[in-house]
Amino acid sequence: MFFPLRDYRPSHRFPLVTLTLIAINVLVYLYQALVLGDQRVPVRVGLHRAFITKEELFLYTYGLSPCEVLGSCAPFPPVDFPLWLTLFTSMFLHGGLLHLAGNMWYLWIFADNVEDAMGRLRFVLFYLLSGLAAAAAQIGVNPDAQTPMVGASGAISGVLGAYMVLYPRGRVLTLLWVFYFVRFLQLPALYFLGFWFLFQLLSASLVGTGEGGGVAWMAHIGGFVAGALLVRFFVTRPRPQP
Repeated sequence: MFFPLRDYRPSHRFPLVTLTLIAINVLVYLYQALVLGDQRVPVRVGLHRAFITKEELFLYTYGLSPCEVLGSCAPFPPVDFPLWLTLFTSMFLHGGLLHLAGNMWYLWIFADNVEDAMGRLRFVLFYLLSGLAAAAAQIGVNPDAQTPMVGASGAISGVLGAYMVLYPRGRVLTLLWVFYFVRFLQLPALYFLGFWFLFQLLSASLVGTGEGGGVAWMAHIGGFVAGALLVRFFVTRPRPQP
């Protein structure tokens, strides 16, 4: 397993957008986990009545269900806002603490330099477009899915793609962990993120629908490719020479 611990490229200005995105994601998770919690409420599924937690109801309401957005199935639960808005709200929801922590860690390590290269407003637009591309990729391979997609990983994958294009030689301190073998390596971003992308491709090919084990692999792939392609249209300052 490869896990990033830090990179060695300082940003030239305060990463306001990156920290704001992290704060929003954390606050939303605290709301769903602590305020809503595991109190059960009744819901109607077809002709039947069931009980789910308030947190689960929140995720079903604001998560992205492909078949609901495409209009091929009825929304659950019924909502009073356009379903396309879940393309955006789903980017700020997470299914658990580890899910949140992993996404925010990658965002913290790689996003500040991408924000620095693009500028704050351009980075916000880039982040949202990457998330939309990730959602489109997952919907394209599994349009009938009813389970809601949640998480910032699609948009963050776009940030990873942009980082690899901008700073392929940037060093990433990496933890290599294989059973009892543990080693710290300084890998070029091209190698670390290239391996990460190949792992997403392999995982997506194994599950077929692009989603397995609760992970939307195709969303990661779509976000990464979108980020790598879009970055050149958003960069405002020249890349520093290695």
